[in-house]
Amino acid sequence: MNINVAIQRILSAATFFLYRFGEKMRVDKYLKNSRLIKRRTVAKEACDQGRILINDLPAKPGSTVSINDIISMDFSSRIIKVKVLDLREHVNKDDAKDMYEVVEG
Repeated sequence: MNINVAIQRILSAATFFLYRFGEKMRVDKYLKNSRLIKRRTVAKEACDQGRILINDLPAKPGSTVSINDIISMDFSSRIIKVKVLDLREHVNKDDAKDMYEVVEG
């Protein structure tokens, strides 16, 4: 195996590791996993309607969130802001509230 192939494999593995194990997650999936919104399709619709902001910027369903990002959710009666503390693929109901901290609302 030549050195270029070895480097490409290492970079590919590192990229997979960073994506898979916590650096970023789609906002619609995060909202569902953290149980801030009950279903992913509802989270997608909220993003499409402009009711979800990430760090004060409008979020699309495929926008990514990272740890320490601030997500603002505009529910018609109130606005809730949460700080992302953890990104997990699978979460128990009891552990979901440990994924964020309510900043406002």
